[in-house]
Amino acid sequence: MTTSRRKFIKISALGLGGLATTSSAFKMFGVNSYLDAAVKENIAKKFIRSATYCEVCFWKCAAWAYTDEEGSIKKIIGNEDDTHCNGRLCPRGTGGVGMYSDEDRLKTPLIRTTINGEETYREASWEEALDLIASKFKDIKEMYGPESFALLKHGSPGSHLEHLFKAYGSDTIAEPAYAQCRGPRETGFGLTFGSWVGSPEPTDIRDTKCLVLIGSHIGENMHNSQVQEMSDAIDNGATIITVDPRLSTAASKSKHWLAIKPATDIALLLSWMHVLIEEGLYNKKYVEQYTLGFDQLKQHVKPFTPEWAYGITTIKPDEIRKTARIMAAAAPSVIVHPGRHVVWYGDDSQRERAIAILNGLLGSWGNRGGFYFKESLKVPKFPHPEYPEPKWGWEEIGEKYPFAQMGITSEIVKATLKSEESEYPIKAWMVAGTNLINTLPEREKTIQAINEVEFLVVIDTMPMEITGYADVVLPECTYLERYDGIRSATNRTPSIAVRVPAVKPKYDSKPAWWISKQIGERLGLGDYFNYNDFEEVIEWQLNKLGTSLDEMKKIGVKNFERTSGPLFLEEGQEYEFYTPSGKIEFYSQQLANKGFDPMPVYTRHPEPPQGFYRLNYGRSPMHTFSRTINNPNLSDLKSENTLWVNPKVARILGLKKYQEVWLKNQDGIVSTFSIKVRITERIRWDSVYMYHGFGHNDKKLSRAFGKGVSDTELISQTVIDPIMGGTGLRGNFVSILTENPHKTSEI
Repeated sequence: MTTSRRKFIKISALGLGGLATTSSAFKMFGVNSYLDAAVKENIAKKFIRSATYCEVCFWKCAAWAYTDEEGSIKKIIGNEDDTHCNGRLCPRGTGGVGMYSDEDRLKTPLIRTTINGEETYREASWEEALDLIASKFKDIKEMYGPESFALLKHGSPGSHLEHLFKAYGSDTIAEPAYAQCRGPRETGFGLTFGSWVGSPEPTDIRDTKCLVLIGSHIGENMHNSQVQEMSDAIDNGATIITVDPRLSTAASKSKHWLAIKPATDIALLLSWMHVLIEEGLYNKKYVEQYTLGFDQLKQHVKPFTPEWAYGITTIKPDEIRKTARIMAAAAPSVIVHPGRHVVWYGDDSQRERAIAILNGLLGSWGNRGGFYFKESLKVPKFPHPEYPEPKWGWEEIGEKYPFAQMGITSEIVKATLKSEESEYPIKAWMVAGTNLINTLPEREKTIQAINEVEFLVVIDTMPMEITGYADVVLPECTYLERYDGIRSATNRTPSIAVRVPAVKPKYDSKPAWWISKQIGERLGLGDYFNYNDFEEVIEWQLNKLGTSLDEMKKIGVKNFERTSGPLFLEEGQEYEFYTPSGKIEFYSQQLANKGFDPMPVYTRHPEPPQGFYRLNYGRSPMHTFSRTINNPNLSDLKSENTLWVNPKVARILGLKKYQEVWLKNQDGIVSTFSIKVRITERIRWDSVYMYHGFGHNDKKLSRAFGKGVSDTELISQTVIDPIMGGTGLRGNFVSILTENPHKTSEI
């Protein structure tokens, strides 16, 4: 283990006190069928309704929070006018009230100190904590330059803190959601169509005739409107094809489940292209009018027959041909879904390129039942001075990845390590809304970097693992207790949604906008925060958009007419894509110019050694990463993860149902906690599977501590995508231990 001056402190030892009001989020309206409408209406009148949008995941569904006469939040329901949710929230959305009521929340600022030679935290006032942080900002700027202070963030708080950092002079900003999640798909689709996929994805699932999912777990990732549309598509007779080594929820609803050998997806995609082109099934008119490089692609995929792919993927040639023909028959009303968490094997931008090219051959981009042309409303920027120009930032740190378009978290970690001798040294971190210990792979390297920074401040709602390494911990209030930026996300039609406080912040917690403003003013940056309350910013922006905060508090969501043109291409319509050629680029000259393969190529990846199994992981529909595991409402629904093991493997190892086991990876790292075995035919014999986000080791998380195994703890090998810097995470293998490896022997 890494040793350093910064010892991990379990905040559980501090006795921070305070009781929370528990709420019954699932037992209020509509549960008792014997209540008639009049009684329900009478009950509802006793509650105050506040407009909000969900913070439990990035879908940001608009909702109404209901508070009682005592000021406690009792229920959250979807806003019927919102295109992100259509009035229906997922379990995480309705259970979001648990974030507010969780008695384990951070309650007051904390400062690291030493008492009797032992490191611990002491409670501090906001004044003292903010003064200390501001002094460190000044010290870092004076000694190294503002660029040496990095912001690692996630979620709504990030935008407020990003404004602070840019005003301070630092563009050293990154978030795991890019290089550890969705980045490769944005690069792959951007190089092909000239457009990022974005969030929510512009997939016309409700009208599709064929939906192809490649490691995309719709129904488990709970991307709300997509789950609803997929249900409608199934009812309408759409064919679902799922490619996954596991029979996921989506696969169980599919007409075709292709239980692919892990790490061979590009081979299947190239083979599908071969069938479409060799059998003349591709969308000829679309390809001729809108694409570039078809002849090169035709020559490129000629050797990649289904028989060739069978030897790699274990999917039979007849099944490859059959599914390719089903896609072609449905075209252009077909979607080969780009996925969300796509950092797998290090060639992920090329795999996403292959998915994009396949959609191009089928003519799905810009056609009904395929991908629609998304639109959003641009929210005016509240006036502030120009940001100073930093000498360097995330672009320079990640310069060896020419197609990176956001900060790469793992590169910021590397630039922090003294051993790397970076040209762009990072000396301090602010971490907000992301538990880096359970988010980034190669945990030891992350902890080493944390130990080498001169100052670390963490802003969070909960005492996550990362808070135990901070010099200063600031308790952020939950999304139900604060104003935030206006939600304007891409969709079929533009819409905006507001988030207003349903209740006052609990304990001594504060919103991120207030924290940013307070630090900024201490740094002499008051002109960048020319407002007393963020409510003023929202009011100004809404007025510019032709509405008001008063109106938005009443309606929550406002929908607007499209102004960018139709959702789909018209027959024969001239259209220029945002690529250098103005065409869909099957052959990428941009990649060729940088020394990369201009078309996707299959590369063989390492396979599990004898006695090991590939570690696969995914999302539980009840949870978002590790953020919600302690949520009292959601932990009741899913309190721990299990290890999916094929019956053949279980027989060989003598495993029993629900037996507790430990995992050991290829580098000798052993899971801290045990996990129960789930024996199921729904997983290939060469792989195991678990839900992500469990295995917390902070006892202050009273419902999450020690529950299950953390997959991140076992991910010590990564392969970096050379195109955009994404961190391939699925090249790790584990063996299964039936005896407790942590048990001390008795003498």
